[in-house]
Amino acid sequence: MTTEISSPPGGEGQVRARQSPEMATAPPVPTVSVMIPTLNEASNLPYVLNTIPIWVSEIIIVDGRSQDDTLRIAEVLRPDVRVIREIRPGKGAAMRTGFKAARGDFIIALDADGSMDGARISEFRDAFLAGADYVKGTRFGPGGGSTDITRFRRIGDKGICYLIWLLFGAHYSDATYGYVGIRSDCVDKIGIDSDGFEVETLIGIRAHRAGLRTAEVPCFEPSRIYGKSRLHVVRDGTRILHVIVRERLRRSRRVSS
Repeated sequence: MTTEISSPPGGEGQVRARQSPEMATAPPVPTVSVMIPTLNEASNLPYVLNTIPIWVSEIIIVDGRSQDDTLRIAEVLRPDVRVIREIRPGKGAAMRTGFKAARGDFIIALDADGSMDGARISEFRDAFLAGADYVKGTRFGPGGGSTDITRFRRIGDKGICYLIWLLFGAHYSDATYGYVGIRSDCVDKIGIDSDGFEVETLIGIRAHRAGLRTAEVPCFEPSRIYGKSRLHVVRDGTRILHVIVRERLRRSRRVSS
């Protein structure tokens, strides 16, 4: 923007703004919503919220009936936060609600336990601006890492990635990481209909089946700051396998029809 100073006869100087032709025709900057599922994360939220870039347009807390000070702390730290109370339990239920409620052009899901660095949001945005419809964080691609995942879980994730490639043809280096983003106009193409931790795998499969342009962003995953993880390896691993089989059978039925 340029500024002109005009001095009409008999009057004092006035400041008048004039838009340059480039600004007048520049497209609007896409907005970014960050969605955070929470359940008793009062101790972790101060760190998580402080890692989110100030240019993020909207922060949504989808809370699963926390019994601690999660919501009070969120509203004190970020008075502009939007709080949605989700009655249905489970991470998948929270993500479904958050994706539907978000107003931004790009929607990014971030865990509330401190294991995801909000500074990576800039790289997610860059991937969207470069043409991606679906952006997923990866701990196992070049530049990624984790101090939280166990050897057993790492082997399990490799097996899940292999199954997704074998059954659907999708090449992912990390199938169970919840740091994901999607363009708002692609949310309906995913159609989240699972409630648990298997939601990350479901989103990856459906993004590929919908033909969404996908990008992976390398991320480092530190351990949860406070509290215990709610992930149960055997139970949630079984749910992930069930989702993979279900999606394969659903695809087969559509192809045969």
